[in-house]
Amino acid sequence: MPRYVALFRGINVGKAKRIAMADLRSLLAKLGFTDIQTLLNSGNAVFTADEEVPDKLAARVRAAVAKKLGVDALVIVKSAADVAGIVSGNTLGKLATDHSKLLVAMTNDAKALAALKSMAKSEWGAESVHVGKHAGYVWCANGILESKAAVALLKNLNETGTTRNWATLIKIHALLAGDGKIPTARDLIVRVDAARRGSVRR
Repeated sequence: MPRYVALFRGINVGKAKRIAMADLRSLLAKLGFTDIQTLLNSGNAVFTADEEVPDKLAARVRAAVAKKLGVDALVIVKSAADVAGIVSGNTLGKLATDHSKLLVAMTNDAKALAALKSMAKSEWGAESVHVGKHAGYVWCANGILESKAAVALLKNLNETGTTRNWATLIKIHALLAGDGKIPTARDLIVRVDAARRGSVRR
């Protein structure tokens, strides 16, 4: 059965939209998903489910969370293959000496992703922007909070997508493709190299 990740936008930031990860895991189990794991407190839930269009899974999860947990937040669902494509599509890897400063934007709206492409043509000083087939990437040389490119990216995404830093994304990728254990730094290097060679296990 295929593996997926549900990525929530804007939860557990400040006092609004609070979701306990234990409650989220329990709810996903009630939806019939298995092998459920959450990563960090920002809403990254990896699970196994019957094959289904990611958009439909996202709608189911969002509706259930709103009804049962009282929080309505955008949910983006990506398959293991989707995430492998996002990892292999990163052309800013050589610049990203600090994985916490490489921001990845994901959306299920093809038009929203296409709209980000104009950003890659602009001059961002020490920062760099790449928009690929599966995601947008911003290297925030001075940190995400100080990044003008990151602000522009979030503005262009509007309410259609969410972001994760590269460190979080490759952990998600490893959980989707691996044996369910939180990966070590060496595991992450192996997974990213495999994705870039196009030989990642899907």
